[in-house]
Amino acid sequence: MNALTWLVVLPVLGAVVVALIPRGRDELIRPLGLALTIPALAVAGWVAFNFEVGDPFFQFTVDHTLSEELGIGWRLGVDGISLWMVVLTAVLFPLAIAASTSITKRPRHFVIAMLILETGLLGVFVALDLLLFFAFFEVVLVPMYMLIGVWGSGNRRYASMKFLLFSAVGSIFLLDGIIALGVLAGDAVGTVANFDHRVILDIPLSSTAQLLLFLTFGFAFAVKVPIVPLHTWLADAHTEAPTAGSVILAGVLLKMGGYGFLRFNMTLFPEATVDLAFAIAVLGVVGIVYGAVVAIVQPDVKRLVAYSSISHMGFVILGIFALTSQGLSGGVFVMLSHGLVTGALFLLVGMLYDRRHTRRIDDYGGIATVMPIYAGFFLFMAFASIGLPGLSGFVGEFAVLIGSYLTLPVLAIIGASGVVLAAIYLLWAYERIFTGPITNSANAELRDLGFREIAIIAPLIVLVLAIGIYPKPILDRIQPSVDLILDRIEATTTYEVPDNGFTPDEGSG
Repeated sequence: MNALTWLVVLPVLGAVVVALIPRGRDELIRPLGLALTIPALAVAGWVAFNFEVGDPFFQFTVDHTLSEELGIGWRLGVDGISLWMVVLTAVLFPLAIAASTSITKRPRHFVIAMLILETGLLGVFVALDLLLFFAFFEVVLVPMYMLIGVWGSGNRRYASMKFLLFSAVGSIFLLDGIIALGVLAGDAVGTVANFDHRVILDIPLSSTAQLLLFLTFGFAFAVKVPIVPLHTWLADAHTEAPTAGSVILAGVLLKMGGYGFLRFNMTLFPEATVDLAFAIAVLGVVGIVYGAVVAIVQPDVKRLVAYSSISHMGFVILGIFALTSQGLSGGVFVMLSHGLVTGALFLLVGMLYDRRHTRRIDDYGGIATVMPIYAGFFLFMAFASIGLPGLSGFVGEFAVLIGSYLTLPVLAIIGASGVVLAAIYLLWAYERIFTGPITNSANAELRDLGFREIAIIAPLIVLVLAIGIYPKPILDRIQPSVDLILDRIEATTTYEVPDNGFTPDEGSG
């Protein structure tokens, strides 16, 4: 089988293996689940290592036609945009499972849900058939709903149902758009339908068709990002989800929205993209400011990190719809960096919650004296989230702001305030949780991170630092693919992509 087929199939095969473990051997479930995520990580690493730099087209492609008349097939491929989403997914799943020691209820079902979720997410990022993409898009919903609803806390049923309803409504619009687009493509090539993304690229669409299809696809992806005002499910889902659920939700699942805009809306509907770019970029800036301001007033540290995700994903939307090479490259880089940094922050919040069973900031204070390693890790990730030069957060946000300033200078200036606001909500939270004397006796006996917890966070620290100092290998693989998207927009519309001579090397920090 092709490497990408193995990549998608291995986690679900792992879920079958876990399901066959004899009853009464629950102590084997989590270590086995962790081990079963490693093969997919190895394949993702192999794909990244063998990816041909400078090639903007899909690589490692698979194309098995299942129905010639309906234009349905098992079609997979990876380019410079999807490559890093695949690697991010493969990295975060083993760490999330390794951190889930507090899951004692139905551990078998928990691990099975995680492995199926991994298959769904990997499939989303490599599918080149629109119906196959939709199938993976929907596969993601059920295990995430279960993670929140079964293993969540407090008001988990409300949060899981809200997540499901928002996602399901978006999916209805997406399915309608995919079917309509497939039928239009089929008419053009002489079959009932065709759902091959590469075939649809060559199908001419009227301005009205592009606008309507952009909106149907875009609504589903806007829910996933989430773009304000479709964001209200996110904070509730994060607050009630178990640590592993929050890590995957923020680290990977939100990226489905940004990826969808890049892969489908911008390539298939370029005219509508140009027409709607400013309006969507405005919503991105609203998300940057709104998410940061609301994060400042959060009394719950987990909700604070959740609202910071809305703000950071606003940078992604601003970068994408600035319609510049720097903006698009920066948007993809922000998605990668945000997945690593926010995934680490949710892991750290979960580790603290396991010790004190409270997420209220006011319940802490001065714990750096008893948890110095934890405090250092949290501060490092807070600086990365703020965008400190030398860490991954700076590279993507800098490129987004430079790229958006070329076409949307006022929005870029307003968006830059998100960096200042991020410093306020993160450093103020750090001060209240970690500095000063211990005022609550329950915090005096907190134990610092152990070897297992350090081993979980350490890879993310290394990656955040490595790509912050030397982002060139990442950007060298992203830029040809985003330039191809912009070339298509230029070739099919009157839009001209601005060029100020900026290259990834110059903005690498």
